[in-house]
Amino acid sequence: MERELTLRIVLEKPPSGVDFGLQKGRGSDYETIQTQRSKTKDLYVEFTVGLKAGRKDAMPDFSGSLVQGTRGERFVYLDIGTYAGQKDTCWSRRLKVPLSGIGWDMIDRLDDSRAALEARVPGTGKDGGPNCATVKPFDGWKLERSTRG
Repeated sequence: MERELTLRIVLEKPPSGVDFGLQKGRGSDYETIQTQRSKTKDLYVEFTVGLKAGRKDAMPDFSGSLVQGTRGERFVYLDIGTYAGQKDTCWSRRLKVPLSGIGWDMIDRLDDSRAALEARVPGTGKDGGPNCATVKPFDGWKLERSTRG
């Protein structure tokens, strides 16, 4: 039986005036949801992914329209600038947030609808623009309270 997990990405201190959103779909057939324009504060994106039924001796596998990649290498994309639908920007980027590191021990501790797994990622890259490519450094996922319901 498949269940859903609540995940939250906190984009820390992104550069001001840039649109960020969560990518739903793959390839050129996608839409950006939860689009937000950065100001001076962190941005929060909270969403659910499916957890495929599987053996506890294997790594968890994730599914859904927000999940990208192959088994064992799943991730979600944050679309940035023109990829997020912003017209008045020079930024066209994506930020890849890996789902690796989410193990059964963490999943088993998600005991109610008020719990979420949270990843905090830098919003600004080394060039001063929006962070892009695969998140580095990535401190992984941690159990936190959900902002939903």
